[in-house]
Amino acid sequence: MRYLVGDRHRRRSSLRRRSDVVEAWTTGAVAVLLLVMAPLVGVCAAWWAHDSARATAQEQRADRRQVRAEVVGRLSDTLPMAHGGRQPSARTTVRWAEPDGTARTATARVPAGTRSGEAVDVWLDSRGRSVAPPPDAMAISQHAVTIGVCATGATVAVILLGHLAVRHTAMRHRLAEWEREWAATEPEWTRRRA
Repeated sequence: MRYLVGDRHRRRSSLRRRSDVVEAWTTGAVAVLLLVMAPLVGVCAAWWAHDSARATAQEQRADRRQVRAEVVGRLSDTLPMAHGGRQPSARTTVRWAEPDGTARTATARVPAGTRSGEAVDVWLDSRGRSVAPPPDAMAISQHAVTIGVCATGATVAVILLGHLAVRHTAMRHRLAEWEREWAATEPEWTRRRA
C-alpha cells in the first residue's frame, strides 16, 4: 500500500536521472505558477487598468462638456459607424447656443437616422470641437477586464514557453547521460572492445 500512496517517488531507481528530477520539480513549479501567479498578474493588471481608465475618464469629464444642439445639416452619405460599442453615428452640422447666448456651429457625430431640426446631445472639448463622450462605468469595466485577461494569457504563455525550454534542456541532458552510460555499458553487452 505504501508503494501506491507515493513511496515510489522517493525510491532510488537506476533509470532515474538528475534531469528527470529537475523536470518533475519544474512541472510542479509550473502548476503552481499557472494556478497562482497567472491569475494574480491578471487581477493586478485589471486593477491598474481600471484605476488608470477611471482617472482618464475623470480628466475627460473635466475637459469636456455636453450641450444640447440642433441638427442643421444633412447626414453624411457614408455608412454609419459604431464606436466602441456605442450606437451607429454619422457626421453632420449642428448648432447650439453658448451660455452667453452666442450661436455656434460645428460638425459632429450624431446618432444615425437623426433628421434635420432634431435636438441631440453633443460633447465638446475646451476649444469647442466635437469629441466622443468620456467613457462610462461599463466601458471602464470592459477595458479593465480585457487588460486583465490579456495579462493572464501573456503570463500563461511566458510560463509555458519557459517550461518548454526547461523540458528541451532536460531532454538534451537526459540523452547525453544515456549516451555516456551506453558507451560504458555497450562493450559488456555486445562483447566488443571500445
